[in-house]
Amino acid sequence: MLKIRLARAGAKKRPYYRIVVADVRAPRDGRFIEKLGTYNPMLPKDDVNRVRLFEDRIKYWLGHGAQPTDRVAIFLGKAGIIEKPTFNNPKKAEPSAQTLERRREREEKLKAAAEAAAAPAEEAAQAEEAPAEEAAAEAPAEEAKAEDAPAEEAKAEEAAPAEEVKEDTKEEPKEEAAAAEDAPKKDA
Repeated sequence: MLKIRLARAGAKKRPYYRIVVADVRAPRDGRFIEKLGTYNPMLPKDDVNRVRLFEDRIKYWLGHGAQPTDRVAIFLGKAGIIEKPTFNNPKKAEPSAQTLERRREREEKLKAAAEAAAAPAEEAAQAEEAPAEEAAAEAPAEEAKAEDAPAEEAKAEEAAPAEEVKEDTKEEPKEEAAAAEDAPKKDA
């Protein structure tokens, strides 16, 4: 079976393709029957030398049963040599799973930001509606704090003597230990 396909030439990072007719079993850049044109992807799309085709030889090989590859069929369709091919790949337009996940995360962040922005606005509206209620609620709270303050001071005073007692207990064992040391010396 014969194919009209691209055979790569050119240097690294500088591709250049020959449009050739070759046996399907031949290597991509290997043996071919005839050169039918060239394709230089490094040139701008509107350049006439980007795709060069030898139309009469292409028509000859198409008449002898050679089948063009998808890329070559696009070139031939644009040149009007064959009917322009239509490809149907419905999955190409579908977003990937990663893209869908990113979209969900972005939507959640936007919702959270909108809720956060709406919450202060609602609080401000509530504050405007009932400033007198808050003032009345704050006054008893301040009085309660004032009443709690003397109780806290008394607790602090009670805690201070307890610490002094602990210090005294630490000193007593030292005195007893010193007395114990003196006692054996007297016996000797």
